[in-house]
Amino acid sequence: MGPDAAPPRTPPPEQRFAARLAARQMSAPTSARTAAVTVLNELGRVDLAVYRAIAGTPAPTLDRPIRRLSAAANWSRLWLAIGGAMAVAGGRAGRRAAVAGLAAIAVDSAVVNVGLKVAARRGRPDRDSAGVPAVRRVPMPASASFPSGHTASGFAFTNAVAHTLPAAAGPLGMLASAVGYARIHTGVHYPGDVVRGRDRHRRRRGGWVGNAATARAAGVLIRPPPGADRGAFGAWLRMAADP
Repeated sequence: MGPDAAPPRTPPPEQRFAARLAARQMSAPTSARTAAVTVLNELGRVDLAVYRAIAGTPAPTLDRPIRRLSAAANWSRLWLAIGGAMAVAGGRAGRRAAVAGLAAIAVDSAVVNVGLKVAARRGRPDRDSAGVPAVRRVPMPASASFPSGHTASGFAFTNAVAHTLPAAAGPLGMLASAVGYARIHTGVHYPGDVVRGRDRHRRRRGGWVGNAATARAAGVLIRPPPGADRGAFGAWLRMAADP
């Protein structure tokens, strides 16, 4: 399989969820079902429109640096390098933070690649039809598109490290966000894929909040806020990943 090979295309998750919702016999009024289907389909169109808008916006100064950043995050090499530097130069706290961050990446990668990607089965974007410039492009992964594993790994690392070194949360979070954007800029992910990858690990009042299983496996404490409202778009993304 060539570097640009992609799995057989299936309808994106928001369309499949909308179809299931429309076909299911529900006790809710028909108008409520119709509204839900309409919202899900519109979110899918917004996702595609944003992807195409980014692809069509010239950014010649940024194209190569963003492509290199995306490549640097392959196989979590970027986070491994940062973790190694923290372990060497950060003393005991740095070593603890590095171990927690790398363990979080290992667990989160398994959850995303074995669980969520298999469940969602979203095809990769069509870079040719969107007009993504050749200078931006990195090899198209063969795995499913939803959610972004690069983004999830970056925020998993940030989540775990921040519990030991809170001052690192801001810089690492900005870097993880940049990696997430790079995956859209290079054309290998839709914006919704990146939002879902980030949505697994969000910073709230109690610190970086992420997947509880990831944090427990990494040996760190999380304090998820009760009744957190992640917004309509985040809710749709979570439902789409849960068949």
